[in-house]
Amino acid sequence: MVGWIILGVLVLIVFLLIGMYNSLVQLRVRADNSWSDIDVQLKRRHDLIPNLVETVKGYAAHEKGTFENIAKFRSMAMQASSPADKAAAENQLTGALKSLFAVAENYPDLKASQEFTQLQNSLSEVEDTIQNARRYYNAVVRDLNTKIQSFPTNLLAGMFGFQQRQFFEADAGDREPVAVKF
Repeated sequence: MVGWIILGVLVLIVFLLIGMYNSLVQLRVRADNSWSDIDVQLKRRHDLIPNLVETVKGYAAHEKGTFENIAKFRSMAMQASSPADKAAAENQLTGALKSLFAVAENYPDLKASQEFTQLQNSLSEVEDTIQNARRYYNAVVRDLNTKIQSFPTNLLAGMFGFQQRQFFEADAGDREPVAVKF
């Protein structure tokens, strides 16, 4: 009888360990998937930016510095790999895009251009999608990091090499208004 109880306890422990391991794997896969979703949306953003810049260039040829910054920050954003690096580069690109839209405000013909309006709306949709993807990614990372740090899953996480993930965070400067000087 005691043997059956010990066997039952061991089977229960094995099933608990399997459940904990599988939950860690599931969160890791969800984090990878949500990061991939962010990457797809950032690529869409990067593809839209040259069209937007070319449209504005036709109206504001003397705004060369703004265009150069956008090209530089876009390149940096496309080359970044880790969430922290990508977030920093994307935040710089966002600031440059804000400057581009501020420049566009000074050109009524440009603001009335259907092509510019379509590009601006497309970029706005992509920005909303990126924001939603960031929120989801950060929620999954929060859950994964919590599970990795919580007892008893922290023991399994350590044994199987599960690592905490970085959040995709905005810069504090993103909350500041864009200053445009001519």
